[in-house]
Amino acid sequence: MDLIKDFRDKELILTLSKLIKKESVKPLNIMEICGGHTHSIMKFGVPNLVGENINFVHGPGCPVCVMPRNRIDEAIKLAAMDGVIFCTLADMLRVPGSKTSLQKLRGEGHDIRALYSPLDVIKIAQENLDKRVIFFAIGFETTTPMTAVVVEQCLKFGLKNLFFHINHVTVPAPVRAIMDDEDVKIDAFLGPSHVSVITGSKVYESIANEYKKPIAVSGFEPLDIMDSVLNLVRQQNAKTHEVYNEYKRVVKDGGNTTAQNLVSKYLKPCDFQWRGLGTIPQSGMKLRDEFKNLDAREVFDCSVESKGENKACICGEILRGKAKPYDCKVFGKVCNPQNPLGSCMVSGEGACAAYFKYARK
Repeated sequence: MDLIKDFRDKELILTLSKLIKKESVKPLNIMEICGGHTHSIMKFGVPNLVGENINFVHGPGCPVCVMPRNRIDEAIKLAAMDGVIFCTLADMLRVPGSKTSLQKLRGEGHDIRALYSPLDVIKIAQENLDKRVIFFAIGFETTTPMTAVVVEQCLKFGLKNLFFHINHVTVPAPVRAIMDDEDVKIDAFLGPSHVSVITGSKVYESIANEYKKPIAVSGFEPLDIMDSVLNLVRQQNAKTHEVYNEYKRVVKDGGNTTAQNLVSKYLKPCDFQWRGLGTIPQSGMKLRDEFKNLDAREVFDCSVESKGENKACICGEILRGKAKPYDCKVFGKVCNPQNPLGSCMVSGEGACAAYFKYARK
């Protein structure tokens, strides 16, 4: 099986398109939780393939997009300290803080590095024992186990100069927060496949049952998405609300228990503030108390006074499924990939970046 070519088969996709258009008899609002799905949907023209009854609603599943401004300001404050090497993933560098960004700070001469792999931070710390190395860790359940591995390696090598600013978040919590907002009208969900490799598909069952909404755990190729949409259409017609695991070739019911146990060993749930969603209880992760000596938020002064979001930017509304990028007055004008006003345009997985790249009017 060719995991790319076979899942972009034109004839199969068009066959699914005909079935979806035929069987979709009433409006269906599908929220794709993950930004990766948003990009695939726009890149492959899926809205044109599924017919007028299917409306894709973009969710909060981009770790850069959901990062609140105060956490970005904390990162900027830490990165500006003397004797610090600040490490994070590339997209975070361009997200605007209250006054500046990590990218601009790097341009001023501060040692701020974009990591290809989180494990690179171990080597950086070993090679710079006279520096304080701070790892700004982000991501959903997909990347959290890798951070746990880095913590374990840090302890194994006895590194005293490596610290962690943990910003990992979970998928189920924001889904519940969105569904508890009566102004948001969501009929079904596309669940993120890569997250589900870690969590398993069963993690969504309580959400499907509680809110009576079907969920399809879907891969990112067009054939994956089309098959998932057809399932959601059929569930709508049958008035069922089950979790459909389209990505069975990788995702298991219980997920990756080894990764789950590793995360639990070093991290624990905590309240987390989300851009556009506010503070959601037990939706983030932090280091366990016994590892406080590695926690940058405990070791350093991270107090900041953050400004509100740019009033022209509606990223918060987009992340809650209440608006599309086209609804933003500055989309594609003042706000563009070269001059992003909000995180949805900064991130490679952001909805605004997807629309700008694939579907600009």
